Amino acid sequence: MTAPPSPGKGRRGIARLWHATRYSIAGLHTAWTGEAAFRQEVLAAVVLLPLACWLGSNWVEVALLAGSVLVVLITELLNSALEAVVDRSGSDWNIHAKRAKDMGSAAVMVSLILAAGIWLAALWQRFA
Repeated sequence: MTAPPSPGKGRRGIARLWHATRYSIAGLHTAWTGEAAFRQEVLAAVVLLPLACWLGSNWVEVALLAGSVLVVLITELLNSALEAVVDRSGSDWNIHAKRAKDMGSAAVMVSLILAAGIWLAALWQRFA
């Protein structure tokens, strides 16, 4: 037996866009209020995004610098969502839950390494 379709799935056009935007804002609010790592990364982004405009010498460099910061935020949001789902599935220790959480954390770490590498290369190019 299949579950009935979600009533929101029938929305089209502006109504769909409006509801999707509201859900996205709610997700950002949830991440901001419930995830210290997300707050720290947003505060870093507030500094780094304008700095990307100054450090990059053309739009491609600015996009790469800014994009690397946004990739960290995106990865953190996905990791937080993954952790919420895993936590919802039960409180008993489970190897699969641990693996999922560890891999989500690793994804955040890889995105941070990527961003750091891009920023260090840009700083090296500009000041060396």
